[in-house]
Amino acid sequence: MTDRFALVPASYVYLLRDGVGGTEVLLQQRGPVPYMPGHWAAAAAGHVERGETAYDAARREALEELGITDVALEFAFTMQRTQHAAAIEERVDWFFTARSWVGEPRVVEPEKCAGIGWFALDALPSPTVPHEAHALAHLGAGVGYLTFGWDRPAG
Repeated sequence: MTDRFALVPASYVYLLRDGVGGTEVLLQQRGPVPYMPGHWAAAAAGHVERGETAYDAARREALEELGITDVALEFAFTMQRTQHAAAIEERVDWFFTARSWVGEPRVVEPEKCAGIGWFALDALPSPTVPHEAHALAHLGAGVGYLTFGWDRPAG
């Protein structure tokens, strides 16, 4: 019998726009939080709560973290990831992009976010959360499923 692992679901929203040098993404610099403080990450992201779909969670996080509504979500891909050699707690992340929304993105939770900024996809700030740098590198590649944290690729 194998041990079952806990699966923690989360949704990520990458707001995109056309910039002078190509596509830009809105990222947040994580504030004084337990997980990767000071790192750059999706401007809106968080756990999927009981009773929510991944889409519902993405819309809720966009409102809670950026103050925007009517986010035109486009599914990008799903990522399965782990941080442990023996997978005890694994994560499943749904990544969405959006090029249309209502409102001006702003920092709504300053106790968790040090700031937001637009960055070219080929010139991400440092440090970026590692699994998100991996995700951003695959935006638009047509890949539906990614893994992160294992020594070998899935498949």
